[in-house]
Amino acid sequence: MRVTAGFRLADVDPGGTPGFAGVGQKNADAALDAGVGELSNLQEMLFANSRSGDPLRVLLVLQAMDTAGKGGIVRHVVGSVDPQGVRLSAFKAPTEEERAHDFLWRVRRRLPEVGLIGVFDRSHYEDVLVGRVRALASPAEIEDRYEKIRQFENELVGQGTTIIKVMLHIGSDDQKERLAERLERPDKHWKYNPGDVDERMRWDAYMDAYQIALERTSTSAAPWFVVPAEKKWYARLVVQHLLIDALQRLDLTWPAATFDVAQEKARLAAT
Repeated sequence: MRVTAGFRLADVDPGGTPGFAGVGQKNADAALDAGVGELSNLQEMLFANSRSGDPLRVLLVLQAMDTAGKGGIVRHVVGSVDPQGVRLSAFKAPTEEERAHDFLWRVRRRLPEVGLIGVFDRSHYEDVLVGRVRALASPAEIEDRYEKIRQFENELVGQGTTIIKVMLHIGSDDQKERLAERLERPDKHWKYNPGDVDERMRWDAYMDAYQIALERTSTSAAPWFVVPAEKKWYARLVVQHLLIDALQRLDLTWPAATFDVAQEKARLAAT
């Protein structure tokens, strides 16, 4: 679903599953597999067209509270296509070098090349989410960043980038259960970060920060999609179809040969 005027995160049921009638947990894997062929074909077509000078590329932005399933989206959705056609960037706390530049500096350096699907696991939105909640920048600076983000994304769209911005929305209780599971399972301990509990204590502040960020930066050129993520299979299906839909709207075709096909067939046959 897209963010619209008057939209409130509180109005979204994180466990809801609008769409995909007839699909449930039992047949979710089959439904996801059904879209792999089309997504892979479209991704290859996007890459092929870049070889002939097409400037098109796709950028998938994934934002969420911890445990919402960003990693699962990367593995099960983006991971189903040719890895040569994907550029994944995971944004952590900025380094000393990155802090010495404008907040978009490190983001520009990780944009996908033409013909690729870029994935931002967290993104430039950290600078108006964490930055706002933890007061890492003044209110005036945060407001300025919203405008810079809008300008930045409009610039990208004007250069041929299709931007898909997804907020994976889970509830506080569901996150607590997922964090507890990580503590109970030794094979999940590596995924547990004590800092996640610190961030949970700021849950309401983060929800407010997300609400404001989505309202300020959802545009016709780069709208936000809020995806209920308590059911992982559902979130994966939605993101897969958002990617398929975006690529279909590019109206891609296979690039025409730049050589005489008949002549090359004859030459090959003669060898």
